[in-house]
Amino acid sequence: MIQPPDRSDSPTHLAGVIGALSEGPGVYLMKAAGGEIIYIGKAINLQKRVASYFQRQDAHGAKTALMVTRVADIETVVTASEKEALILESNLIKRHRPRFNVVLKDDKRYPSLRIDLHATYPRIEIVRKTLKDGAVYFGPYSSAQAVRQTVKLINKTFPLRKCSDRTLSHRTRPCIHHQMGQCLAPCCLTVDPKAYRGMVKEVILFLKGRTPELIRRIGRHMLKASDALEFETAAALRDRMVALEKTLARQATVTTDFLDRDVIGISGNSDFRLVTVMTLRRGVLQGIRHFEIIHAAPEKGELMAQFLAQYYQQTHGIPVEVLVPELPENTDLLEETLSEWRMRRVRVRRPLRGEKRRLLEMAENNSENTLRERLLKATREAAVLEGLKRRLRMDRIPARIECFDNSNLAGTNPVSAMVVFVDGRPHKAGYRRYTTRTVSSPDDYASMAEVLHRRYAKLGPSNPEPDLLLVDGGKGQVNIAVAVMEQLGLTGRFAIAGIAKKDAEKKETEDKIYLPNRANPVNLGADGRLLLLLEQIRDEAHRFAVTFQRRQRARKMVKSALDGVAGVGPRRKRLLMKHFGSLKKIRAATEDELSRLPGINESLAKAIKRTLS
Repeated sequence: MIQPPDRSDSPTHLAGVIGALSEGPGVYLMKAAGGEIIYIGKAINLQKRVASYFQRQDAHGAKTALMVTRVADIETVVTASEKEALILESNLIKRHRPRFNVVLKDDKRYPSLRIDLHATYPRIEIVRKTLKDGAVYFGPYSSAQAVRQTVKLINKTFPLRKCSDRTLSHRTRPCIHHQMGQCLAPCCLTVDPKAYRGMVKEVILFLKGRTPELIRRIGRHMLKASDALEFETAAALRDRMVALEKTLARQATVTTDFLDRDVIGISGNSDFRLVTVMTLRRGVLQGIRHFEIIHAAPEKGELMAQFLAQYYQQTHGIPVEVLVPELPENTDLLEETLSEWRMRRVRVRRPLRGEKRRLLEMAENNSENTLRERLLKATREAAVLEGLKRRLRMDRIPARIECFDNSNLAGTNPVSAMVVFVDGRPHKAGYRRYTTRTVSSPDDYASMAEVLHRRYAKLGPSNPEPDLLLVDGGKGQVNIAVAVMEQLGLTGRFAIAGIAKKDAEKKETEDKIYLPNRANPVNLGADGRLLLLLEQIRDEAHRFAVTFQRRQRARKMVKSALDGVAGVGPRRKRLLMKHFGSLKKIRAATEDELSRLPGINESLAKAIKRTLS
């Protein structure tokens, strides 16, 4: 149950709230005066744990002491057990993202491998999001290139199907992968599901790092096939075994006990910490990942507990052992929870000597080196932004830069796009696409005015203003931006600049930067990084706009090409486009492939073919 205290900022009020708290296990939520949740923690005894924050405050670290001074409210959620409190704490931190907690971002940018064992003929997919759908996942992996190389090796070694479920359902002949011997072609040929699943099990063994065991297994099958005079099968198994042996020879083994374990390293201070996870499977180093933790208040033991609970809630690959530089709070409880998630005993250890201590030092060295590299890069980026502020005569650092570009094809299908860079890096969640509503002719100024008005007419928390508005173009586009800001009453709220391409006929060597009320381009000085950053932002806006314009044009082409077919309305046009992806593929499809779609019979399929031929 939740115990909401009376809202008051007085210490007396907090003392009364703490005295009324349960002495059982649960989760506590600390709130600032405005109601914002600033910290979430778990406790075996809620009353004792919360009271400890307000007793002997001089014993706390700087961040924890700062947090305590901001607490105005405390709410608790009583749970049935410590384990429930641990899981609830992790879920609430992920939902509310309090500023003083360890908050891990979702692993959307890290790829994983997925095998759906419910399918008759499973295949390997590279995915960015893992779901609780009964499929087997491996990862997430820190390197997309490493994942692609792994999949490439598997495709060469194990002839699993490559096509998607949608393609599998309507393919009429084997693809080129079958001709190359890299697919059994279950889409068209008869393939024994039992034998196919045996091969899938071998792929899973390989992905689990059990390559030596897999080699022995394939060797037994090879000898059995040879004894049965199935020489082609035996030769294929021999080639598979040789390929795996070469892969095994290239893998670097860093432990002698060949256990699955993760090794955690921490560097930095309470303002900025970098947590490094070094993944070892069967003694082989598979990858290293880094997590930035900013403004977290917990001491190292609590930090480690929060990190491990969130990290292993997001990943499917829990090892049998986790080596840490600092034992987490309630280590036994964490081990029990991880063991339940893995369905096998998991140990969390802090080694003091020997091979495991060497692994821990390796993880800590990696963390410290990466931290230095990131701080150096951040320093360079900050210097570039400081240089832009000075050269563009801004009153503040251009931490948020928004750039607009228009795109059309010979005056048709005009669209616009906005990209956002925060601290010199793309912020793709802030990107926006615009289909112009009031402009149908190729009028770049009118298009720019429309989208700028739509973007800045309503500013707010979810629609913040930039520090620098950058438009693709010269003095004309800059003047349009200035005029729109005057109409909206935003004059002087943020800087405006335009970036125009160099004129080769005038023998110009660099792109030009224009500011309002200034005839000549800005001299950005000798530091080429300033112009390079603005060009990078402009090029990204151009790419984003052109991609959107092409997509819009392709949709209209499909609609117009099918307008003459009786029985094909907007709904069936969308269906065709969604299924085949482009007009070219619709035109190349057979009548049989078209008629397999819902709502399209044989006569309609023939009419579509006649119209597009």
